[in-house]
Amino acid sequence: MSNNTHYERNAFKLEDVSEPNLFRDIYPYTDVCRTSFDQRIIPVNLPENLYISDTTFRDGQQARPPYTPKQIVDLYKLIHRLGGPEGVIRQSEFFLYSKKDRQAVEEVLALGYKYPEVTGWIRANKKDLQLVKDVGLRETGILTSCSDYHIFLKLNKTRKQAMEDYLAIVKETLNAGLRLRCHFEDLTRADIFGFVVPFAKALMSLREESKIDIKIRICDTLGYGVPYPGAALPRSVAKIIRALIDYAGVPGKLLEWHGHNDFHKSVVNAATAWLHGCSTVNCTLLGFGERTGNTPIEAMIIEYISLTGKSGGIDTTVITDIANYYENELGDRIPANCPLIGSDFNATRAGIHADGLIKNPEIYNIFDTEKLLRRPPAVFITDKSGTAGVAQWVNSHLRFRGDSRVDKRDPGIARINEWIGEQYDKGRVTTISNKEMDQVVRTFMPHLLISEFDRIKKRAMELAEEIIRRISEAPDIKSMDPELITPMLEKLVRQHKFIQWPYIIDLEGKMITPIITQPNLKGKYKMAEMPTDFSERSWFIEPLKDGKLHVSEFYVSYVTEILCLTVSAPIFGEGDKIGGIIGLDIQFEDLVRAEDMLET
Repeated sequence: MSNNTHYERNAFKLEDVSEPNLFRDIYPYTDVCRTSFDQRIIPVNLPENLYISDTTFRDGQQARPPYTPKQIVDLYKLIHRLGGPEGVIRQSEFFLYSKKDRQAVEEVLALGYKYPEVTGWIRANKKDLQLVKDVGLRETGILTSCSDYHIFLKLNKTRKQAMEDYLAIVKETLNAGLRLRCHFEDLTRADIFGFVVPFAKALMSLREESKIDIKIRICDTLGYGVPYPGAALPRSVAKIIRALIDYAGVPGKLLEWHGHNDFHKSVVNAATAWLHGCSTVNCTLLGFGERTGNTPIEAMIIEYISLTGKSGGIDTTVITDIANYYENELGDRIPANCPLIGSDFNATRAGIHADGLIKNPEIYNIFDTEKLLRRPPAVFITDKSGTAGVAQWVNSHLRFRGDSRVDKRDPGIARINEWIGEQYDKGRVTTISNKEMDQVVRTFMPHLLISEFDRIKKRAMELAEEIIRRISEAPDIKSMDPELITPMLEKLVRQHKFIQWPYIIDLEGKMITPIITQPNLKGKYKMAEMPTDFSERSWFIEPLKDGKLHVSEFYVSYVTEILCLTVSAPIFGEGDKIGGIIGLDIQFEDLVRAEDMLET
């Protein structure tokens, strides 16, 4: 690959090499990757407008349990609020492959928000393109891998074949009247002038012909990009941006940087892309993503304000709402020292710092965190904290707001304060650590804390609810015809090993389906004395009374002696009249192990 960037734009043509260029001098694989320098400095050249795009629901789901449609809607609303009315967070991309993915897209579109615009992501084939058409999106990303690692070693193609295939699906997309993003995967290991620039030039020609914008997402797939002045291609972020603008003719407004954090450079690389002409940086909430993660949205929101000097309607306090949602609703544990969102990010434990913070928060606080994040600066607990300080610690660290806040007069707070006094009476001089405080709160106020079991239980119930809600809407179930229902329940048991026993009950409380259970449990059910009338069971009465789904408390099955819960729901027939009740006895332990089985 040549690093001579003085060539004329029309000089760069596809180099269809016979062997892959793996840049072994830079990427030896058996050693740490190298950074080479050509000593050429690229000046800063900010684009007219800076934007953020979101991939929380696509790349952000690659390294965590998938979000439920409800969680996606909740998080999308928070992203919308954070980006403000001017749409600083411009777009959000979604998977389209499963029913759950498409349900989430439909529910998000129904909100009617202008920003962030909902976009898709597909592989470079016609079958995937049809998914975008079916959902009705106006833009989609298309995977177009650029490095010889991907083209030769993964796709088993030549550069010419890869480019021809990519351009074919691009043309199909343009013919459908859709805007598109070409995701230049693994670009920081690609031949910039031998493949990337010629491919980008071809895309710009199609853009000119079709009059439809084609964006290019610059994917630093393994986090190899570097922000250093004078660094050489293909690792220099600045020179990648300028090569696409200056030699491929791509307007900066059509460029988007997508970086990973493998080498702790995701934020600085994204900012460097902005500084050298790339209009948009692609991020995820809290940086969740493959391996070490993506560029965090909350970090780039602060960077946006820093670089532009304007807020663009951004509500930075939503960053705290997002952190609260991940901890309280999703059960994620945010590292205490995580910038902007960790419980200790604006706290100090050093005595001399604490004294300064009390006198004037500006001495040790990065900015007015109370105003911008609703997070007042925190000082670790001492014998001088009193019940007010203890209550503040509890409310801050457990992220309690409004009516959920604990009052300093709570008896539990008084007991904790007594414990603190006892420590200092024994001669202690250091502050009480957050870990110690957490343990003390668990001892004196355990009702405030969500245990790991509570989180598992909540997730298990959500999964069970999802299954029964879906199956209760099936036409065969609604028919209340045992001959149609029985095959469905048998299939359900085969698909989900955690379902111990599914059944349909008529309005008289009589079971109309045979005993259908897991093969290893058939003998136990055969030997058990099964009731014939379920009309007095709460799981039957409650859905019949209010027409809603119900989840029982945990119990030990008298048939199998396994910890179970029962999920039940009404079956609505014609005219939305309840025709019966569907119930599922679910083995809790197996359900927890099988979360991913929801995707069918």
